[in-house]
Amino acid sequence: MKKALLVVYPEQYIIEEAKALAEAAGYEPADIISQKYLSRAKFGIGSGKAEEAARIVRENHLDAVVFDARLSGSQTYNLAKLCKVEVKDREKVILEIFAMRASTAEAKLQVQLAELNYELPRAKDKVRMAKKGEQPGFFGLGKYEVDVYVRMMKDRVGTLRKKVDEVRNRRVIFRQHRARMGMPGMAITGYTGSGKTTLFNSLAGESKDVGVGVFTTLSPTTRGIMVDHTKLLISDTVGFISRLPTYMIEAFKSTLEEVSYSNLVLLLVDASEPEEKLVRNFESCTWTLSELGVPEGRTLVVMNKADLLTGEQLGEKAWRLGLKDPVAISAKTGAGFEKLMGAIEERLGASRQVATTTPDGGVNAPH
Repeated sequence: MKKALLVVYPEQYIIEEAKALAEAAGYEPADIISQKYLSRAKFGIGSGKAEEAARIVRENHLDAVVFDARLSGSQTYNLAKLCKVEVKDREKVILEIFAMRASTAEAKLQVQLAELNYELPRAKDKVRMAKKGEQPGFFGLGKYEVDVYVRMMKDRVGTLRKKVDEVRNRRVIFRQHRARMGMPGMAITGYTGSGKTTLFNSLAGESKDVGVGVFTTLSPTTRGIMVDHTKLLISDTVGFISRLPTYMIEAFKSTLEEVSYSNLVLLLVDASEPEEKLVRNFESCTWTLSELGVPEGRTLVVMNKADLLTGEQLGEKAWRLGLKDPVAISAKTGAGFEKLMGAIEERLGASRQVATTTPDGGVNAPH
């Protein structure tokens, strides 16, 4: 594992998440620099902090700098030139994790598309720098060859988008078939690491890999279970995370649409987390669901890992999230499953309107 300097915001829960991301991507955080603002013009951090970073890297013989925020191409270049090691920003680290965890053809396509959308603006930045006479070390290419490379990248993005659209179309056909069969769908969502796959395994009798790290699931798995004498299709989905850029959501849209078209969305939260982190993660999830067009009334919030809390602690955290009668479970032990299944039955019974086929062959999301 490469040793890295972690540059991060000073909040403790953000530091812990940044560490988890770095470790999942193969970087061991050997030291930390924190700063309230990570958007300074030249290095992302102030010049003094940048000099301190270079000193720490040099004295400790570190291999990389992991920057827990978005950096432009020029900021990455400037910081890498000063520290004399590779610099990976938050988005690049997430993409590296995605690439390592992608196990299906669909996931690999989506990761490739996200990677190209990440590189494209940075390639343009490097073109601009090359034309100004600066040489940012762009694979040894000359400034005119870089122009050609950018055009090739755009063509590749177009090709990958078509392939991803083909996958999306196959999912549309599956949803149309599901609608004709009258089978409701339920998606399990939540912040990465909240226990979605553990719950999916328990409900569906599956044995999908459950990791302690982030982004264990990239491709959805769908299985049928019986709920109140009705066959229900449940899907395990990719985990959400804060500060996830729009282009990544767009790249994984064929996967995330399973959430949009589900009759019921279980939003799993890790109740064992500190309150501030819990609220922050919950807000990130609800924002993402809103971006995907999921109505609040179709979401059932489930507090997982309740076995790690006292009743009083659970009540306080439910209050912080605005939950009056929380569904609290332990996906690991099965505690609270009776109440969970009852809540699922009640929600599905209250709205049996399953996705219907539209005249143009599409599928309407249930209301």
